[in-house]
Amino acid sequence: MTEVSAQQVVVAALYHFADLPDFRDMQAPLRAHCEAHGIRGTLLLAEEGINGTVSGLRDGIDALLAWLHADVRLAALEHKESFSDRHPFRRLKVKLKKEIVTLGVPGVNPNKAVGTYVEPEDWNALISDPDVVLIDTRNDYEVALGTFQRAVDPKTRTFREFPAYVRENFDPARQRKVAMFCTGGIRCEKASSFMLGEGYAEVFHLKGGILKYLEKVRPEESLWQGECFVFDHRVGITHGLAEGQSEMCFGCGHPVTPDDRQLPSYEEGVSCACCADTVTEEKKSRLRERMRQITLARERGESF
Repeated sequence: MTEVSAQQVVVAALYHFADLPDFRDMQAPLRAHCEAHGIRGTLLLAEEGINGTVSGLRDGIDALLAWLHADVRLAALEHKESFSDRHPFRRLKVKLKKEIVTLGVPGVNPNKAVGTYVEPEDWNALISDPDVVLIDTRNDYEVALGTFQRAVDPKTRTFREFPAYVRENFDPARQRKVAMFCTGGIRCEKASSFMLGEGYAEVFHLKGGILKYLEKVRPEESLWQGECFVFDHRVGITHGLAEGQSEMCFGCGHPVTPDDRQLPSYEEGVSCACCADTVTEEKKSRLRERMRQITLARERGESF
């Protein structure tokens, strides 16, 4: 990882659904503004809005948020913050997309129809209702690291698989009350728009996602179990948005918990139980050499 100054790095997860017909014209000035303020990470622009996670020093993140909020269409954009002792991202990317989160169903538009937002403080009461079907809209490797009690795991590999899963496993005539959640709120917000279009009567989603819940709800009152997977070097975070104990498997990219690291199939930096039998020996050899270089760098007190 690349070193930064002794100042704490702010990691900001943000998204906002808004009609942005000129999103292509926004790409260059947004990239220039980020570069001028030392921002790294990825931002996605589409006609339906903006999405991304970025990192920077306090002044830089504040400058980016001010720039975004100056656009009246993004004035209501909210973000979630956590902190790190170094940049979790190596570079900046500002990409143009068809969707800021890819569901792949034409006509689904959270700018026109969306479910009921539920504040983190009210979430426990909702999901404790036995009449509510609770669905985790994240992918299988994310769910494996942690989820809410009673949550249904669709075991999807991509968000594109979610509509088919719902159509095959649920019926709006039987499951009338549905609650959904995801990491930062974007997937479940779009999923709620889809569910309304499918005829579900009452659709709820966690405002601010798991990140906001872990920030706002005290551990002793929490219905969350495990860690929340995040797409950077921290791998997983816990209550108070503290960095968890999970690591990333370089062989397959799946999160690896402390218990997983005790299994005979685990080899640090090379493979885990999910991929030990499928990663080629050629790839394992490359990863072992990479791990050797990392170990040497650690012994020298250097970052890698």
